[in-house]
Amino acid sequence: MVNETLKDFSKEQLIELIENYCKNWLAMDGVWFQSVEQKYGMDEAMEHDCAIWEKFTVIEAKRIKTFLNLPEEAGIEGLRQALKLRLYANINRDEIVTEGNSLIYRTTECRVQHARSSKGMDLHPCKAVGIIEYGLFAKTIDSRFSCECVSCYPDITDNTCHCAWKFTLNA
Repeated sequence: MVNETLKDFSKEQLIELIENYCKNWLAMDGVWFQSVEQKYGMDEAMEHDCAIWEKFTVIEAKRIKTFLNLPEEAGIEGLRQALKLRLYANINRDEIVTEGNSLIYRTTECRVQHARSSKGMDLHPCKAVGIIEYGLFAKTIDSRFSCECVSCYPDITDNTCHCAWKFTLNA
């Protein structure tokens, strides 16, 4: 089903609308998380966040994989393409570096962490969620991937980014 109204917009307007949709998605994600965090605490909010990302990241990866028409074993190039189409890619700044059978994905500016900082809140301890989110996203693109955290709050080892993840394609 296509929203016929979209056909009347220019390419530039549609790109702006996509960015707005991504911001709305992230705002909704943050609002529910903060609601649980305020009522039940960070541990409870993180438990639910992990459960949600376990499902959502696979849905997102499958849809991107289908959209890009990637093969079952999409490899490093397939993962690179897919990461660039995630909802986050439209609202965070990131960089991707490939090194042989590995890919490093770095979020250099994270909208979530900026929002929490600007509200005087503690940073989101996203490493636990990231392990689930990035690991399952990559495995959905190509089951041969393994994922490891290079740097992510609360275990920051690289102060030049908000988080960094290493994906290795195992033969």
